[in-house]
Amino acid sequence: MNVLIRIGMGFCLLSMLACNSPSADNPTHGSVVITSDESLQPMVESIYKAYEGVYPRTKFNVIFKPEEEAIALMLRDSARLVFSTRQLNEREKAVFTKEKIKYKSEFIATDGIALIVGRQNSDSLITTAELNGIFQGQITNWEQLKRSNQRGPIILVFDNNNSSNLNFMLSQFKVKNLSRIKIFTVNSNKQVIEYVRQNPTALGFIGVNWISDGDSPITAELSKNLRVMGVSEKPNPVSVDDFFQPFQKNLGLKTYPLRRNVYVISREAHSGLGSGLINYIMRDVGGLLIEKSGLWPAKPYVREVVLENK
Repeated sequence: MNVLIRIGMGFCLLSMLACNSPSADNPTHGSVVITSDESLQPMVESIYKAYEGVYPRTKFNVIFKPEEEAIALMLRDSARLVFSTRQLNEREKAVFTKEKIKYKSEFIATDGIALIVGRQNSDSLITTAELNGIFQGQITNWEQLKRSNQRGPIILVFDNNNSSNLNFMLSQFKVKNLSRIKIFTVNSNKQVIEYVRQNPTALGFIGVNWISDGDSPITAELSKNLRVMGVSEKPNPVSVDDFFQPFQKNLGLKTYPLRRNVYVISREAHSGLGSGLINYIMRDVGGLLIEKSGLWPAKPYVREVVLENK
């Protein structure tokens, strides 16, 4: 009898160890830490909360950080996967190569950087040539913009020094000297919106999903008293039709100049909860949630419509 008891206790101990092992989770059960660039927060929240609703035995502990910090968390194995607006660079790939880890990267959506000004600023059109002049330090005042009725210094407002929004704009316009630009950083996309609303000379840069979900109460609240600027790639546009805002259609048709890709990058070594979430995005209704957030999904959700002749 004592032998049977020992065997039974051994099985219980093995079961407990299995439950506490890193591979204990699966696509329908378990808890994992994931991280994301803060500019993608509204979209990411809608996705993981919907997944938890479908599978009540799952739990995502989500950390929203500036993109560089979010990727670093995933590299240190403090998070299973990361939502990012860029692929890993060579230095980051080398971390996985050294640890002999095969990571997976999926392109899931096209996002856009929205340029916002306060409602009192009637200037809502700008060209990429003018933006280049601003980021090169050649244009410093609103009066220098061709279509501006605003006066005073242009204050560029970003969410964080390490944010994807700032890094994208600096890369887009090949900025090498930051000392010539008047940049002000806060702590979140939401705070960028609040700052722009209160400061007429501010030009804010946010992830478009913060103000593009028409069904979200917070989106409606954040969008109040703001103008979203139209951007033209033509140096000398002749009409308002040459300007495009970061609407979903313009992201999909690639007519809005300040667009970027969104990826989910995973270090998960087994078919776990992280893989389940990625499959949900790529093969299930995740595309519909991305679309609802105002972004253009890499794989749009297919709707079936049945027409009957009566």
